[in-house]
Amino acid sequence: MSQTRTKKEAILHAAAVFFSEKGFRDTAMKDIARVTGVADGTIFYHFKTKEDLFIAVLKKFKEEIFRELEIYLTVQKQTTGLEMVEGAISFFFHLSHQMEARFLLMHRHYPYQLARNNPDCRQCLEEIYNCFINLFEEAILKGQQDGTIREVAAHKKALIIFTLVDGLARMETYNLYRAGPLYNELIESCRTMLENKAG
Repeated sequence: MSQTRTKKEAILHAAAVFFSEKGFRDTAMKDIARVTGVADGTIFYHFKTKEDLFIAVLKKFKEEIFRELEIYLTVQKQTTGLEMVEGAISFFFHLSHQMEARFLLMHRHYPYQLARNNPDCRQCLEEIYNCFINLFEEAILKGQQDGTIREVAAHKKALIIFTLVDGLARMETYNLYRAGPLYNELIESCRTMLENKAG
């Protein structure tokens, strides 16, 4: 039984690499089988279709993000809501570097194309994005309570901040621009958007 799990994990890992680097359409099941040293039939024993395998990879990525988020929330030391927003931005960039291949997978077109007709894929994407948006929103609400953030529509601002952060990470994923040189400007923009000057 443990060997079956090991093979399944190996298939998921190899599939994640192929889907990230080559995209869904250009990934062949025979390539995943070759790299993992299993027969094609073994893959189809665990995952009925290539689409099922893709969704399993996405779900595993979601679990990894949730686990990292849980660790982050346990150790983060920010005291004010505004500091929590800035900490959440740093956490997102840290994660996008640590899980670069997985973020490349998320930044491809196929997951969103599949999500139009596949409720499992749509739900998985929504849960991944919502975990970050909720993190920003909770920080904004805390900042409004402690006076470091002015009265704003917390959910809308959280969406805007997430879009800024994810957009910059996307540009780095595709080697269009490095996020590092813009990090301070991004933090400053978020402060301008949120900070309670009277507080």
